[in-house]
Amino acid sequence: MEKIILVDVFDRPTGTEEKIEAHRSPRLHRAFSVFVHHGGKMLIQRRAVHKYHSGGLWANACCSHPRDGERTEEAIPRRMEEELSIKNADVKELFSFVYLNKFRDDLYEYEYDHVFVADYGGALAANRDEIGDVEWVELGELARRLCAAPEIFASWFLIAAPRVLKTLTPFP
Repeated sequence: MEKIILVDVFDRPTGTEEKIEAHRSPRLHRAFSVFVHHGGKMLIQRRAVHKYHSGGLWANACCSHPRDGERTEEAIPRRMEEELSIKNADVKELFSFVYLNKFRDDLYEYEYDHVFVADYGGALAANRDEIGDVEWVELGELARRLCAAPEIFASWFLIAAPRVLKTLTPFP
């Protein structure tokens, strides 16, 4: 089983837990979200419908957890290649935040999420076990969709995407 890193509210490791168990009881754990953009557009993915939470919802290009003993900077290229076949993308951390989302009585997301961006316009191929669909969407259009239809987006994306958009576009 995959073990992930439990943290405190200052992102200091406090132990490890099997990934599914950390999500069954709200255990704060380290995560990351990568936003891929290029040429005024952002790559978004619709999560595969069979995912145990947020299936069918739109989110950023790649998100996951570093494994026990793995640095976030090592986990990002691993997951970008596994999910999208993206290799050698130059990522930069923008910010981090903590959020809690209760999906049902026995399923939560309680994450210390590190948000990264990458300017990447090369080839990609979605792993259909992870991703239902991908779309390159113009930044202004994405901002409109976030307001018009928030229910189609994953909870962490609704928190992080506006802040990422602010760094990429000089919105008034």
